[in-house]
Amino acid sequence: MAVEYSDLEKAINTLVTNFHSASADKGPSLKADEFKSLLSSQLPNLMKTAGSDAGFGEVLKQMGVKDGEGITFKNFWNLIQNLATSQYGLLSNEKVSKCSCLLL
Repeated sequence: MAVEYSDLEKAINTLVTNFHSASADKGPSLKADEFKSLLSSQLPNLMKTAGSDAGFGEVLKQMGVKDGEGITFKNFWNLIQNLATSQYGLLSNEKVSKCSCLLL
């Protein structure tokens, strides 16, 4: 009998798969250009608001990435945490909705 996965389990798998697929050398971290390409294809609205190279640099800084460092999945997860709380309000059908999740 085939195992069936929930939508949440599939979403987690998608995050991990997309992150690793963006790496040309299949390493544990992404180069800035690989990460920028991932964001452009999978989070285009974020890239629209980030705009310039300075804006992209600010996104990296907020994720905890220092100049010249590779972007790890942990860094990416920091971005996902931040986006989850803001995206909830944008995609919710309620006019006034705010995520009250506590992030550790």
